[in-house]
Amino acid sequence: MNKADLITRVSERTNVTQKVAKVIVDTLFNKMKESLQKGERIEIRGFGSFVVRNYGGYKGRNPKTGEVVDVPPKKLPFFKVGKELKELVNTVKPQEG
Repeated sequence: MNKADLITRVSERTNVTQKVAKVIVDTLFNKMKESLQKGERIEIRGFGSFVVRNYGGYKGRNPKTGEVVDVPPKKLPFFKVGKELKELVNTVKPQEG
């Protein structure tokens, strides 16, 4: 599923236009991005949580030249799956016909 599919499903499920559904989906994602940018944790019960992990700098190596380079510290978003979603994904669904 991609963003366009999600917008279509929201539109169908809530009986709103695609335009309104797009605003809803965009608002949700933008607020999630803003929260992560601030370093805030996002928890969606039954689905999972998003956190920002900090990684320290280190000495790396350029694979082409072999030269040692400094890799600066960075922050990356990380998703931890919730128990309910993990169990749902691991259940065997009967194959359709």
